[in-house]
Amino acid sequence: MTNDHIVDIEDPNSRIREKGMCVHLQFDYKKSTQALNFLARKNSGQINKMKAIKLVYFADRYHLRKYGRPITNDEYYAMVLGPVNSGVKDLAEMTCFLGPKEEKYAKAYLESVDQYTIQSVQDCDTEVFSESDQEALSFAWGRFGHYNQFELADITHRYPEWKKHETALNREDTSRVRMKYEDFFEDPPIEVEQCHSLNNQDRTDRMEELQELAKIESLWN
Repeated sequence: MTNDHIVDIEDPNSRIREKGMCVHLQFDYKKSTQALNFLARKNSGQINKMKAIKLVYFADRYHLRKYGRPITNDEYYAMVLGPVNSGVKDLAEMTCFLGPKEEKYAKAYLESVDQYTIQSVQDCDTEVFSESDQEALSFAWGRFGHYNQFELADITHRYPEWKKHETALNREDTSRVRMKYEDFFEDPPIEVEQCHSLNNQDRTDRMEELQELAKIESLWN
């Protein structure tokens, strides 16, 4: 047995690293659209696209750690400017990667003002959210909404789910690296906002809830 397989039982993140799993979930384009719409409304109707993307990341991190699932179920990638939720980014930028249903739904609520800004064109449909979804979005806005997009990018660099890919990104041999939801359960440095604190039992329970969700979704897709 090599040292790579030795697990420190005092390390609250050890179970996560030991499992080495990668959860896949079904992207929720309605919640993701409404998350962007919610944030635009909070920001006087318009919001910088990158800022909105980062705020959705913080909402997903909070909800995952407190309730065992993200809001958006998006695929996350580590990029130079921090975590990027790929589906949310496509919605914010109205890219060609959107399917017809996604594009039609998004355009009913959002439009681009310019290359960097989106605006809300219709009230947020909160019916798509659970109470906990709204709690997480309100947390992200209340805790991080006063920062600009570049400040938010710098803050995201402190979190372990991005930090573990920093070396690969700095080598410039790749522009993005797939992130794992499992890594969101690891804690940043103590001075950094946790996005909901976890004890060891909480961490185990939330991980199991995430894995169960992934199993259920796999049966339906």
